[in-house]
Amino acid sequence: MDKIKRIDPRRPFIITAAGLRRITLGETGSADAHAAHWPAHGHGAAAKPRRMVSDPRHVMLVAAHSERGALDDHARQAVAAAALLADAQTEVALLVFGEMKDDAAELGADKLIALPEFDRRTFAPEAELRALQACATALSARHVFMPDNAAADGDLGRRYAAAAAGASVATHVVEIDARHVATYAHARRSFATRALPDVILLAPGAVDAKLPFTGAGERLSPDFLCARGSSTHPYRDLGIEEIDAARVALEEADFIVAAGNGVADIGAFEQLAGAFGAAIAASRVAVDNGHFSRDKQVGATGKTVEASVYIAFGISGAVQHLQGIKDCRHVIAVNVDASAPIARRANLTIVGDARETIAELIALVQAARPARGQPAPARPRELAGVAA
Repeated sequence: MDKIKRIDPRRPFIITAAGLRRITLGETGSADAHAAHWPAHGHGAAAKPRRMVSDPRHVMLVAAHSERGALDDHARQAVAAAALLADAQTEVALLVFGEMKDDAAELGADKLIALPEFDRRTFAPEAELRALQACATALSARHVFMPDNAAADGDLGRRYAAAAAGASVATHVVEIDARHVATYAHARRSFATRALPDVILLAPGAVDAKLPFTGAGERLSPDFLCARGSSTHPYRDLGIEEIDAARVALEEADFIVAAGNGVADIGAFEQLAGAFGAAIAASRVAVDNGHFSRDKQVGATGKTVEASVYIAFGISGAVQHLQGIKDCRHVIAVNVDASAPIARRANLTIVGDARETIAELIALVQAARPARGQPAPARPRELAGVAA
């Protein structure tokens, strides 16, 4: 019986003009194809080409909230979707609610408008809606892309679609190309498709955020958005209710310190967590040894966390534990073994004794307090964090 030749899904691929990824028989690489479609930008061999726009006539607008000056992966996917669908006469504009420190060009955006006055700590949906409407009107945006999440982006996208007269909208979009969008229907047993609407709210994972090209990345002054000023609201923002870090569920914690079998002084570890205002987690071994309750366990048989910062003290990094921290943004490992599995996952590895490192960190925090004041208690993930 003849064997059927399989195509390796990891081999180089081609991004088509419609934004689709294609693995083609006989192709040995995609660099030449990319260079032919998008003229090269820069002289370095590793530099991505810039997506060229000639005689721009249309704009695709992407709107998202930033977190401490950065966009999360879901928001980056929304920018990538617009960039992949934009043709040679269409620019991609990115409107960011909050600070923006990321490279907009690397994300695929041609224009960037940042509104740093819209902080996640402030509840101002009406003002954000007016700013989005003003930006879409000023740029004559053909389509508006937003990440469809349970936070501010998903809510703002629906508000905008409802406020825009006659606007078509698609939510939870899991498939998109230049002609149509698709979403799950009938309990995920089938797809519902429609033509590309005015407002597109993308589900996570619908688009690969890694692009084979860059945008122009031009930063625009937000002064042209004359409608973004404050006005009276039918509600009053009562601010943020700060709670103790110990009461924050690990799934919602933004800053987590975790202890493993290498942590002998549990009291000092808990003191460090209090000084940082961080939630406490533990490996399965530490829980089985009775040092922590079962609700603190992180891993395949425990909880999966999405913290911005996760510091692991004395955790070797079994595959079950790594599965629980796969969605964390920054992982810092403190371990005496530089070759421990967690070192391959960590963004930063400190090779040293956990007890000594904890003591040094406590001393540094206490020394910084007189100058910076007492730290506020930790808040839920969407409201709190540390400078990364």
